[in-house]
Amino acid sequence: MRIIWKNLPIPQHPNARPAAEAAEGVFALKGSEAFWKFHDLAFRNQAALSPESYERWAQQAGVSDLAKFKAGLTTHKWAEKLQKDEALAHQVALDVTPGFFINGVATSGAQPFDKFKALIDQELSKAQAKLAAGVPKSEIYVRASKEARSAAPPPAKKPTEQADEPLWKVPVGKGPVRGSDNALVTIVEFSDFQCPYCKRGEERMKQVRDAYGEKVRIVWRNEPLSMHPRAEPAAQLALEARAEKGDRGFWDAHDKLFESASKLEDADFDRVSNELGLSVEKVRSAVKEHKYTKEIDSDQELAEDFHADVTPNFFINGRHMAGAEPFERFQKIIDEEIAKANTLLAKGTKPADLYEALVKDGKGAAALEKKTLAPPIHGPVKGNPNAKVSIVEVSDFQCPHCRRAEGTMKEVMKTYGDRVKLVWRHFPLAIHDDAGIAAQASQEAFKQKGSEGFWKMHDLLFDNQQTENAFKREALEKYAQQIGLDLAKFKLALDTQTHRAEIDEDVKAVGDAGINSTPGFLINGYYISGAEPYPKFRKTIERALAESK
Repeated sequence: MRIIWKNLPIPQHPNARPAAEAAEGVFALKGSEAFWKFHDLAFRNQAALSPESYERWAQQAGVSDLAKFKAGLTTHKWAEKLQKDEALAHQVALDVTPGFFINGVATSGAQPFDKFKALIDQELSKAQAKLAAGVPKSEIYVRASKEARSAAPPPAKKPTEQADEPLWKVPVGKGPVRGSDNALVTIVEFSDFQCPYCKRGEERMKQVRDAYGEKVRIVWRNEPLSMHPRAEPAAQLALEARAEKGDRGFWDAHDKLFESASKLEDADFDRVSNELGLSVEKVRSAVKEHKYTKEIDSDQELAEDFHADVTPNFFINGRHMAGAEPFERFQKIIDEEIAKANTLLAKGTKPADLYEALVKDGKGAAALEKKTLAPPIHGPVKGNPNAKVSIVEVSDFQCPHCRRAEGTMKEVMKTYGDRVKLVWRHFPLAIHDDAGIAAQASQEAFKQKGSEGFWKMHDLLFDNQQTENAFKREALEKYAQQIGLDLAKFKLALDTQTHRAEIDEDVKAVGDAGINSTPGFLINGYYISGAEPYPKFRKTIERALAESK
């Protein structure tokens, strides 16, 4: 038997697509054997999917030209393969993972081995019969899969809007609009100028405009992802074009930028500016000074409110679609919404009021959750101890999601400085064997050198988290020496578990607050669970600052 891999990264898993591109890059550079090595490493370390991991696993799989691998990821060189795989999945009506076709016979989900064995034995028997009848080996799969396809029942037709699919009341706001304010259907689009899937999404929007004309309007919202460093500067250019030439100027810039999606350097911005008759100096200034950051931040916060955390995302009269789905999916929803809109018009709704009427019963932005967890009386603090806004971080040094959140915390502290204070509470999870001893090491650093010592140990623990034996005694003692701790006292503290009671106290307090996972953050009581994007923290901190005045 042979196994052939096809990609179907689903939108709910934001790391799935970058990991798939990385795996395809390994395959392109070093072949199948290297791909499966990378595949095995990724699944064994599924919680640690990150650009750093992809590079390390690629090397372990045999990729020697790391610069070529990194360049391919940056330019999304292997994204087209994912698009072809996704199109194939759509063609065979596969929309869940994992899915398997055994000589064309479909089965989905992580079925028991016996189920696979029965199917494989069945197909082996059929194959032997074909061989005996004179069918060449090279034609067995083609014939078997065609037979399986013709014998399979037609896929059940699914309603575009499931009963449990929420309707969202996404505000139109003051974003750039393409189309009539009296349109029957409003599409609010969250997108990123450097994202290859967004470029494909724009092809879908072009098909929509060609098919429906003034019946549909498109409202743009910026969502430049951090993994695309030129997306935010491109958004600045587009908004400067709008400032100079109105919505028409924005959409002209939008089209030019997507045409140049793989080339969004400063020289490309100058070229686009000249072609559109914009002021090159004003565009350069907008990019350099981040002139429209307030508008972009507002869009990103809105994306967070409505769980549009990947790009592209579309809300079609409030009905959510993630990703650049085939045009037929858009067409079905739009046709249904046009029928609804015409019904409202017949009942007297004014054209300008259609969108609000259609989404009036939709879900709005989720309210911020609150929890009660006080900072420790004597614990490590970063920032201004007297700040009116406290961020209590609940974390585990061995948790990969906690490590990912540290980049966001650094951005928070850089942005807000003395206006906030960050305090730490330990919550080493039972599934992480070495998290407890790492927590005790950090507490001994705090005892010997105060907050400064704690945060130095904290940084070393997270910086080395993904290296082998990062939290074993030898490594911990090395970190202690690096930050100038008294090594004899440090060893004694670990030997006698001097700080066990303090950590247990944190664990109890965290549990009593109703928190059972890491990382978690309480910003003046507003709770954020997980390694959420920076815009969510910014929005919550701004609210806490406003309330503390």
